[in-house]
Amino acid sequence: MKAILVNDDQNRSLRWDDVPNPVLKSDEVLVKIEAAALNRADLMQREGDYPPPAGCPEWMGLEVAGEIVELGSEVGAKSAWKLGDKVCALLGGGGYAEYVAVKYDMLMPIPKNCSMVEAAAIPEAFATAYLNLFIEGKIKEGNTLLMNAGASGLASVIIPMAKAFGVRVITTVLTDEIAENIKHLNADRVVVTTKEDISLVLKEELEAGRSVDVAIDCLGGEIMGKCIHYLTHGARWIMIAALAGQKTEIDLKNIYVRNVRIVGSTLRSRTPEVKAEILAGIVRDVYPKIEAGLVKPTIHAVLPIEEAEAAHDILYQGKNVGKVVLTVS
Repeated sequence: MKAILVNDDQNRSLRWDDVPNPVLKSDEVLVKIEAAALNRADLMQREGDYPPPAGCPEWMGLEVAGEIVELGSEVGAKSAWKLGDKVCALLGGGGYAEYVAVKYDMLMPIPKNCSMVEAAAIPEAFATAYLNLFIEGKIKEGNTLLMNAGASGLASVIIPMAKAFGVRVITTVLTDEIAENIKHLNADRVVVTTKEDISLVLKEELEAGRSVDVAIDCLGGEIMGKCIHYLTHGARWIMIAALAGQKTEIDLKNIYVRNVRIVGSTLRSRTPEVKAEILAGIVRDVYPKIEAGLVKPTIHAVLPIEEAEAAHDILYQGKNVGKVVLTVS
């Protein structure tokens, strides 16, 4: 089969080349991939900063959609999956390819009203959203969420998911144009950070009795330390990346007086058992919202997998509002 490999050159360029076929374990299925969605972790892996877990293929790709074409010997006894089922899958790696071997409990069915392209954008983003909203964030109806970087692929899932569960959402963007582009996500307040200081906005919200209960932050940097002073008592600030800087200054007294929790969270580091529980939770709790049209992946661009480098460039340049997906013919 073929997969996207990283060349050993200055630009870490990509090529679509021959690799060995997957060898199926007894508890795995073989999925013929039709679509694979991009994540920022793919860029980090390409740059050599985010190696795949042991036993995973060396090529990138954390979420795919396709068809089951082979079953391991134990799959029939442990699950209801069968040949020909259309599925989406959460992977440790290996999605930029024609085929992938997946443990049976890392699969989800395709939601009734989703295309293969949309389904490919569900597993990683929806699992990250579910993990950080409901497991780490313990968010509840009537709470307020701060979701930084509102134009990101993850925000395009977290904002409508939170709204579907009755959560008020504040998000941040860099320009009025981006704010207009994410209007369909229906955030309650969109803060253009080149015009407004988000820390002052959060102070205003606190004083008005609408303070943030949960923050999901992929930016970090200096502004994080300023913002964390203006949260609900007992709030959770969940760090999932530090794209704006790895260091900040925090008033520690404010943290313990207000009983604020700072939580570091990544999906990829979770055990397979925890990931399986998250996927089961998505099918149980979130799929009804998807099939009712309340939550749906936002697709920014669809490119053939041979153009993976151009797809990566969209993410590198921050041009995407929603997910970028590769199709495999």
